[in-house]
Amino acid sequence: MKIALELLGCIAILASLLTLVKSTYWWIRILDFPRVQVVLLSTLILGAYGWLYGFELLTQKIFAGLLVLGIVNELVHVYKFTPMVRVQALRSKLKAPKNSFGIMISNVRMSNTRYDRFLKVVHDNDPDLLLINEPDHRWANAISELDERYPYCIKEPLENTYGMMFYSKFKLTHTEVRYLVEDGIPSFYMLIELPTGKKFDLFTVHPQPPHLNKDTDTREAELLTVAKMAKDSPYASIVIGDLNDVAWSYTTNLFRKISGLLDPRIGRGFFNTYNAFVPFFRYSLDHIFYDPAFRLIRIKRLPFFGSDHFPMFIRLNYEPLEADEHHVPEPDEEEKEDAEELLNKLDVNDPADSNTIPLQGKTSEPA
Repeated sequence: MKIALELLGCIAILASLLTLVKSTYWWIRILDFPRVQVVLLSTLILGAYGWLYGFELLTQKIFAGLLVLGIVNELVHVYKFTPMVRVQALRSKLKAPKNSFGIMISNVRMSNTRYDRFLKVVHDNDPDLLLINEPDHRWANAISELDERYPYCIKEPLENTYGMMFYSKFKLTHTEVRYLVEDGIPSFYMLIELPTGKKFDLFTVHPQPPHLNKDTDTREAELLTVAKMAKDSPYASIVIGDLNDVAWSYTTNLFRKISGLLDPRIGRGFFNTYNAFVPFFRYSLDHIFYDPAFRLIRIKRLPFFGSDHFPMFIRLNYEPLEADEHHVPEPDEEEKEDAEELLNKLDVNDPADSNTIPLQGKTSEPA
């Protein structure tokens, strides 16, 4: 029993402390995911070991100290997604917001065939903007009735689990399907016009996750490329999608700082969306980041419909005059260097070199 506890404890310590290594190796970055589980495991081991054997010997004290260090390291990353900290994204105070809209994002799981249940979730929540990740051509055909509800759309169904479709009730004045880093991994860019005439741009992403023989350099490069595009855009930006990364990872935090976008989950909760089939192992993989020009009306995780991801829904209002009331952390010099290193590692083109999106800085339109 003692040896088993010590072995499990060493595994938990290693799982925590390895995440401090800034590397894109898949076997290190995958450890960013189970931080809460590692905290629970380490706490149980610490309590059981202390109760059964105590911590009188020096080696036992070192063992306990390393367990505590591992627990603290994990908690430092996840505590921001609890009510213990102040929310980052402020709520709208308007009683009748005229520039409000709802966004739903959903990884439908390509092998899932419960099309009717998915359509029911869409109908029940009636989003103005709808992003679907993982659709193949079978999914595109099965939900084609959405074409009647949404007059604007971008469709790129694929058979490799990285298809993407986007539906909008609002006019899309500009659209692009981009393959930023990897062939077969699309992302979308669009300029959206609200009924009041106000415009904002929206980016959708779905990079590959870390897995055996697949490091995260392409994921990091794609996310940071989009982060720079969002930062340099003259419009208020929104980035949504299945990032295949957790909200508390270094990469996601770096993305948020480089882009200057807000995370509405900070101070509110994890809003874990994956894996819908395994309650104990659920992580926040489906993300919605937005410019300080927007105010939150509500955010919620939607019901299970057969996919391994829960859908997410958020309602925002465009209020650019109050943007300065948000506190938006900025990257320090080390973080800027890390971002450039990750981008240069794959020789990703600087978004500033693109002729597609004007780069004069954010506009400040009146609400």
